[in-house]
Amino acid sequence: MRNSVTPINEYQPYWAECFGPAPFLPTSREEMDMLGWDSCDIIIVTGDAYVDHPSFGMAVIGRVLEAQGFRVGIIAQPEWQDKTAFMALGQPNLFFGVTAGNMDSMINRYTADRKPRHDDAYTPGNEGGKRPDRAALVYSQRCKEAYKETPIVLGGIEASLRRLAHYDYWSDKVRRSILCDAKADILLFGNAERALVEVAHRLSRGEDIAEMTRIPGTAVMLKTVPEEMTEIDSSRIDKPGKAMAMPNPYAVETACATEKKEEEAKPVMVRPSRHDAENSYVRLPSYEKLLNDRILYAHASRVMHLETNPYSARALVQKHGDRELWVNTPPIPLTTEEMDYVFGLPYARVPHPRYGDAKIPAYEMIKTSVNIMRGCFGGCSFCSITEHEGRIIQNRSQESIISEIKDIREKVPGFTGVISDLGGPTANMYRLGCSDPRAEKNCRRPSCVFPKICEKLNTDHKHTIDLYREARQLEGVKKVVIASGVRYDLAIESPEYVKELVTHHVGGYLKIAPEHTEKGTLDLMMKPGMGTYDRFKALFEKYTKEAGKKQYLIPYFIAAHPGCTDEDMMNLALWLKANDFRCDQVQNFYPSPMCNATAMYHAETNPLKRVKYKKREELFVAKGERQRRLHKAFLRYHDPANWPLLREALISMGKRHLIGDRPECLVPREGSEAEMTPAQRRGSSRHGAKRFATKHPNQPDIRKPSARSGSNPNGSAKNGAPKGGKPNGNGQGANGKPNGNGRPATAGKPKHQAGGKPAGNGNKKRPTGGRNRPAAR
Repeated sequence: MRNSVTPINEYQPYWAECFGPAPFLPTSREEMDMLGWDSCDIIIVTGDAYVDHPSFGMAVIGRVLEAQGFRVGIIAQPEWQDKTAFMALGQPNLFFGVTAGNMDSMINRYTADRKPRHDDAYTPGNEGGKRPDRAALVYSQRCKEAYKETPIVLGGIEASLRRLAHYDYWSDKVRRSILCDAKADILLFGNAERALVEVAHRLSRGEDIAEMTRIPGTAVMLKTVPEEMTEIDSSRIDKPGKAMAMPNPYAVETACATEKKEEEAKPVMVRPSRHDAENSYVRLPSYEKLLNDRILYAHASRVMHLETNPYSARALVQKHGDRELWVNTPPIPLTTEEMDYVFGLPYARVPHPRYGDAKIPAYEMIKTSVNIMRGCFGGCSFCSITEHEGRIIQNRSQESIISEIKDIREKVPGFTGVISDLGGPTANMYRLGCSDPRAEKNCRRPSCVFPKICEKLNTDHKHTIDLYREARQLEGVKKVVIASGVRYDLAIESPEYVKELVTHHVGGYLKIAPEHTEKGTLDLMMKPGMGTYDRFKALFEKYTKEAGKKQYLIPYFIAAHPGCTDEDMMNLALWLKANDFRCDQVQNFYPSPMCNATAMYHAETNPLKRVKYKKREELFVAKGERQRRLHKAFLRYHDPANWPLLREALISMGKRHLIGDRPECLVPREGSEAEMTPAQRRGSSRHGAKRFATKHPNQPDIRKPSARSGSNPNGSAKNGAPKGGKPNGNGQGANGKPNGNGRPATAGKPKHQAGGKPAGNGNKKRPTGGRNRPAAR
């Protein structure tokens, strides 16, 4: 059991503390000169534009190290073709800190269909192509070329989720740990403030980084594992041993009992307990074995997910060639005092002045939002938040959060009085957690809410309600919107919270994520059934009516999730049609590294249960362009472009009765009036059958008599859709860009809103995972 750690705000500051905090961390020699620095102690290389805001990883890490007394420089989005840009600030005295940025560079660059994107929300002007594929690898290699002897500390979400051998969706194969390929000295995973501060101070005292092998939250390469520790061998799927030889009941002793010699006394060997986390480690299958054995990969994934509790997990060992990858236990979560310390540092809260007036979409989306907590105990199989941030919620104090809202009011240019979010990975896990500390420190469950809410979980939303009430009473704050996704299975445990949320904090649309309707798929996702959604919907509508408002629930769904069959998607489409939902933007499941669903995708078996070679649970997995297009088409059953594919599928499934003009049908028959263009319905052949009109939102519709007669001079359509492109908190964008934890989502829009604001801002993208802000470091 691990309890003894040094709080990050209690280290003795480094001598360079005398320089004080910088207005912005320097990005050039000129800025270093203005600060009076002759060199940097630490240089952070990042794939994002430098925004000095607590939702951006490089800013948080930079400011935390600065508060420890170190001189920290930033090299943001460097030209990676050679080493020149990596030498711009000179050689750091201690180390290079390398991160791909707030998003995985591959998810940032490619869609779920592996097609390249042409934009980047973390770049000025939303310009794509400013970071390389596998940015953490490339940056590390360039740092080594620039200064061979300088240690490299690898971190960020890209490195965190690739700390072990992992399935890589983009190359469709298992890749080695990123630590091997990057040639870095040490890898930090999760929210790494605690480990990073320890590494920095030990290096400043002259210690060799090669000796820092037992820091929680880190991974290193070793020649041999520690001999004093006990190995738990999980490198193979368990097989029954040889049958025990049965004694012969007719055997007769040939020797007299008195002739037996007494055995010599032997020392008693006391071995550590199997679950003695301090003195044992778990051996995973080697990279070489996983390379061609998908079932063994599912087994390794299952074992890894059982070792995530920071208080009782054991270290993991995985052989790569002739070296051992040693992954230490997860980092101890930050206390509330430490969280307040991190978020209370002197952030400028704006992008670096070097970018001028260029807009950075990710910043525009979160500049008036506040991160109130970290972590998630939901354990959804398609999400990597638990593997990165952990299952134990790390909370800020209410005083710290209120102080940040006041800071926004004073510092953010153009603040209108609207706080765009108080949230985190989810909206309503603030101050929730296990009510039994002893059980929490020994629990190995992957989720606290599936298959049902744990009886030891505290679900009282009192602290969240108090926070909302105090926030909206602040002078200068007109409205506080909750944009993070609401975990509705928790919310229904506290009807008072639902009432508070619906009455004061919904901006017309509230997004929630049932993800699917079919029990088999939901069980694989580790999500609650639709009965829970129905109970939340009833509360939402009740309190909306009491408040005298018109507000709507916007459900999100995933297409092509592992284990989801064509019939499951058909049933989901029928549910959408029956409930008058039309999905604007949809996306298929995106297999991000390390999450359980990615293991399902690769292995085509269920790693949530015991993995076996024989008599295992086989899963149907939608692979290939046509199959994944079909699942996406079911979510957009109303789009005429999808009807030919859906008709073909329904006929092959024996569901021809769902094709036609009857209300219960999913798609119209071929050649029906529903397929006709307006010109075809009028019997006109002018301009060709497929011609259609487009119009700027502020341009009057010349086809309407009111427009021709001069009425409605502004020409703006009622409830016109806002301009797209700016990211928000719903997980994807106009081009279907996913969030950082790999969870794809779709925005459902009720039919009666067809001419109104896109439901849940479903036409916009969000650059991060499970939250309405950039992903954690």
